[in-house]
Amino acid sequence: MKSQLAGVLPVVHMPYLNNLNIDYSTLENEVDYAFSTGANGICLALVSDLFRLTAEERMQLPKQLCSMANERGPVIINVAAESSKQACEYARAAETGGSSALMVIPPISRSLSEDQLRAYFDAILESVKIPVFIQDASSYIGNPMSIEFQAKLYLDYGDRILFKPEASPLGPCLSALRKATNGQAALFEGSGGLLLIDSFRRGITGTIPGVELLDGTVALWKALSDGDEELAYRLYFPICALATLQLQGGLDGFIVCERYIMHKRELFPNMVHREPLSFKLDAQMISEIDRLLSKLSEALES
Repeated sequence: MKSQLAGVLPVVHMPYLNNLNIDYSTLENEVDYAFSTGANGICLALVSDLFRLTAEERMQLPKQLCSMANERGPVIINVAAESSKQACEYARAAETGGSSALMVIPPISRSLSEDQLRAYFDAILESVKIPVFIQDASSYIGNPMSIEFQAKLYLDYGDRILFKPEASPLGPCLSALRKATNGQAALFEGSGGLLLIDSFRRGITGTIPGVELLDGTVALWKALSDGDEELAYRLYFPICALATLQLQGGLDGFIVCERYIMHKRELFPNMVHREPLSFKLDAQMISEIDRLLSKLSEALES
């Protein structure tokens, strides 16, 4: 299954009913849309509103998503938690539910020593047998991990370890991690497409965007793979601009903007959020998102 962990692996967004329960029918339609649009797999991760899901939902979603995916591609589950025990429970539920790999970030509520971090990752890795994406999302949430620390995980666990580096500056960090693992580790871009072209040139294995711009990201990945630089940049500019708008609000900026776009593109029936959120769209930002979506449509049609 590790050989399938490549290409475009979008993170699903979480749709809610008006009573704030998960809208599983819309979620299944989203998964179908992802694969029909060209996704190589799907992820449940931070912009899936991960930290607003209940523990029960997080224990059940891996099996449900694997059923929805129906063997069309790998399912990757983020098991982020504030304790090793909780993360390991999520990890075992993901593996038992049929997930192909996990994704893990360090606990976000405190800064830990590298010895504490290593114990946290070791506990998760030893609780399952499937591959694990190590995610440093410190450009918008949590604390950074050193390149040396991450490379040591790869040295000790080999190809079970993959990386989704989102620390600043992303490009140099990506190249440093590639060098520290002798070019052997699988690296994935995950900045919403903001730095996808630069990351592609640095040797990534795939990208982990959101579903909201998936048609554009799939087309951009193909253009880059085909060496069609002119088309790649036409697609990239609106994707990059949209990612920049989202990034200014941190994690909640991504969640709020992406849910708006999912509704705008008729993939979600509403824009119901689980409050509270630290970011809110204003009229000017909505207008700019709409203009950029039009630019992306034009690029896709060209």
